[in-house]
Amino acid sequence: MLPSQFLLLSAQLMLFVVLSVYQVEVDSGAESVQLPCKTTVHLPKDAKVEWRDGEYRKVHVYQNGSYQPEEQDRDYRGRTEMKRKLLEPGDLSLTLKNPTDRNSNIYTCTVYNREGRKLMEKQVKLWVRVYQVEVDSGAKSVKLPCKTTVRLPKDAKVEWSDRDNNKVYVYQNGSDKPKERDSDYRGRTEMKRNLLKPGDLSLTLKYPTERDSNIYTCTVYNREEHILMEKQVELKVKVSQVEVDSEVESVQLPCKTTLRLPKDAKVEWSDRDNNKLHVYQNGSDKPEEQHIYYRGQTGMKRNLLKHGDLSLTLKYPTNRDSNTYTCTVYNREGHILIKEQVKLRVRVFPVYQVEVDSGVGSVQLHCKTTVHLPEDAKVEWRDRYNRKVHVYQNGSDQPQQQDSGYRGRTEMQRFLLEPGDLSLTLKYPTDWDSDIYTCTVYNTEGRIVMEKQVELKVKVYQVEMDSGAESVQLPCETTVHLLEDAKVVWRNRDCRKVHVHQNGSDLLEQQDSFYRGRTEMTNPLKTGDLSLTLKYPTERDSNTYTCTVYNRAEHILMKKQVELKVKVYQVEVDSGVESFQLPCKTTVHLPEDAKVEWRDGSIYNRKVHVYQNGFDQPEQQDSEYRGQTEMKRNLLEPGDLSLTLKYPTDRNINTYTCTVYNREKDILMEKQVKLQVKDCLVEVEEGEESVQLPFRTTPDLPEDATVEWDCSVRTVHLYENRSDQPEKQHQVYKNRTKMKRDLLKTGDLSLTLKYLTNWDSETYTCTVYNREGRILRQKQVILKVKVCQVEVEEWEESVQLPFRTTPDLPEDATVMWRRLFRTVHLYKNRSDQPEEQDQDYKDRTELKEDLLKTGDLSLTLKYPKETDTGTYRCEVINKEGDMLREKTVKLKVKGQYEDTEQRSECLSVIGCLSLVGCLSLVGRLLVSVWLIVSGWLLL
Repeated sequence: MLPSQFLLLSAQLMLFVVLSVYQVEVDSGAESVQLPCKTTVHLPKDAKVEWRDGEYRKVHVYQNGSYQPEEQDRDYRGRTEMKRKLLEPGDLSLTLKNPTDRNSNIYTCTVYNREGRKLMEKQVKLWVRVYQVEVDSGAKSVKLPCKTTVRLPKDAKVEWSDRDNNKVYVYQNGSDKPKERDSDYRGRTEMKRNLLKPGDLSLTLKYPTERDSNIYTCTVYNREEHILMEKQVELKVKVSQVEVDSEVESVQLPCKTTLRLPKDAKVEWSDRDNNKLHVYQNGSDKPEEQHIYYRGQTGMKRNLLKHGDLSLTLKYPTNRDSNTYTCTVYNREGHILIKEQVKLRVRVFPVYQVEVDSGVGSVQLHCKTTVHLPEDAKVEWRDRYNRKVHVYQNGSDQPQQQDSGYRGRTEMQRFLLEPGDLSLTLKYPTDWDSDIYTCTVYNTEGRIVMEKQVELKVKVYQVEMDSGAESVQLPCETTVHLLEDAKVVWRNRDCRKVHVHQNGSDLLEQQDSFYRGRTEMTNPLKTGDLSLTLKYPTERDSNTYTCTVYNRAEHILMKKQVELKVKVYQVEVDSGVESFQLPCKTTVHLPEDAKVEWRDGSIYNRKVHVYQNGFDQPEQQDSEYRGQTEMKRNLLEPGDLSLTLKYPTDRNINTYTCTVYNREKDILMEKQVKLQVKDCLVEVEEGEESVQLPFRTTPDLPEDATVEWDCSVRTVHLYENRSDQPEKQHQVYKNRTKMKRDLLKTGDLSLTLKYLTNWDSETYTCTVYNREGRILRQKQVILKVKVCQVEVEEWEESVQLPFRTTPDLPEDATVMWRRLFRTVHLYKNRSDQPEEQDQDYKDRTELKEDLLKTGDLSLTLKYPKETDTGTYRCEVINKEGDMLREKTVKLKVKGQYEDTEQRSECLSVIGCLSLVGCLSLVGRLLVSVWLIVSGWLLL
């Protein structure tokens, strides 16, 4: 039987069902808000009630009849309250004082019994609305309103703070406290005098900018620092926006005023990082105060103070100039007279795309401009990794600044600044050159004047073929006349040399050992055919190969790429089959002394089977495969080198390579096979009496063999020393498993698993070991236990939740149908127990007579309604508390109407066109009344 702890586990698991969250809305500044939580469930006196927020912090704890403040998170101390003796009325609602937007969260009320088991859980979503104020940047000031009718004590402290808890304004004992204010707000905030008498705690904020967009909190404290009141205001400062395309010569950032400005006023334009774009004072610009990035790029009108037009012209805007700019006007004493912001967005054109085939002599990355560029401008091409591809400055290329990967491969026009054509020519492009390239033009001060991007895609020729072919050709032809001393080098993606040819002969000593004896070229320089033949290709040869031709001075004359894909034959087999074959056949005539070697694709490259001199060589075989493999006799004559592998498991999933060597250890042939082992799948419905996990193998296994079924490192069933070993079995499976008699003789190792639940959905492995612990057989079975689903229309007379099991259950057994923590129906002490039943199900449920004798534990639920939709669980428990049987049933009650509007339409008096119509309406009204009452009872 299952342990009694499973009863507790099942109850806990049933709690994890998604419930609709009740929502509460309240305005910031309200004295308090109530988070409702009521229950009709009878709670024990020693129950513990715990409220937590979405960060799992303890908001309020109630236990042993009293509030437990020491367990509460400090942010909530002194701000929460619950009713006294809350367990008796079942009202667990929480009152939260002085709510702010920081309290907008999901709150969970959980009730635990003495043992810490969950009895109930409900959630409430709180949203605290914040009053909003909008103002345009450039306004002289903005008022953040905060008024109260509460009488405040004379010694009250008023504190305004922003979202980051920076102090905006502090008022106490009849005066403000400027030293406590954050430096960003000094000289910019103001409140009324004697503000406590009228109860007007509003704050005036001068010269608001985009950075002042924030949520501001006004908090009033008494002498003991207890909060008397708290209210929030959200400020949004709107900023004027300017959009412009990149490559325009200039853009204007507008700033105009009708104020009469003094002659000695100072005008300062700055960016988001407070870098100065432009400074104007005493009738002239101040370039020495300007940030170096903006020098020579800005301009303002003459006599700007007289006209009130403080607009700024910014030359050669690029994407990096997208920013928020602030225009500030100061008087002689440094006090702000005007402050206005402009948001600039520089639109970048889509990236220009170029496609080219690998092997072309060169490709051009286009970049042209109509913008007039200064003579001393610097042009820089970079790739995605910020490597310098080409640099042009002071009328000439700068190869010493170039990345080594591009040296000798790039070119630009002479006098490129005059026509405005900054295009770059890239020679011998390969797929490594597929990238996004950026052309940037800088002025003398290092500021970007122009920027453009080009995406290059280099297409590579592809060759596909099957593993086991004698050879494959990687094509590469040229019409370029090559001298006899030219050097041809084939490399793979990792730059390993695949083949080297020079002065009419191959240079084998320069070749990577992996490719030795496997490559061939035919008079490449005479014919112009530089194609490479690669023998005995396998999956490991799938790669991108590059053919490069150099002259005597090692300069590149030509470059081309070929991508090779070697497809591997696949074999699929079921786990537990007696044997299967990895096919490998050839028409090539093999010498009698040839050696055949099968290896797996593991990192150890283990030998699976070795055949030489007409015999298998088991001593060379890896121990993992001994006794598991077999090849045909005289296999070289028919050319059938297929390998038979016995008793496969998922551990055998791999790529296997068959290689044939001659006496000199040269490869004559190579072929690969990919093995996929499929697990057996068994599906059954929860509540079924039993299921069989099948495993049939060869009969007459050794008498001292051990058979073990396991799952997730737990022993499900163990047969050892010619008998079952229940004491070594995991307790979850005790008295639930069975194997056949004489299983070693018959080879039928199938396992019967009884009284299934959805927790039994697992992957089960059966392993047969010999006396030395070596695996003889192995098979895996995936078991899927499906939960029963029932659908019914709302207001049908009844619906049955089915559960049929073995008859003659113990007479003292308890049968309990539950939904979450609610008891739907309880049968105990040989009779129903309606007093233990949840109120919503009273007089609506029924179990069959003699249910323990017949084993039919199905539940009949009368008059099903939409709110009955959910997961129901039946548990059968014996006197000792052990679980005997269990089953889950998902019930879906489909509503008669899609929404309340349709429901009301159906109850319209227009339907009363006849006596039958009127009677129908009355019936529907009665049903609707019963629905409303039932819904109210549920709440």
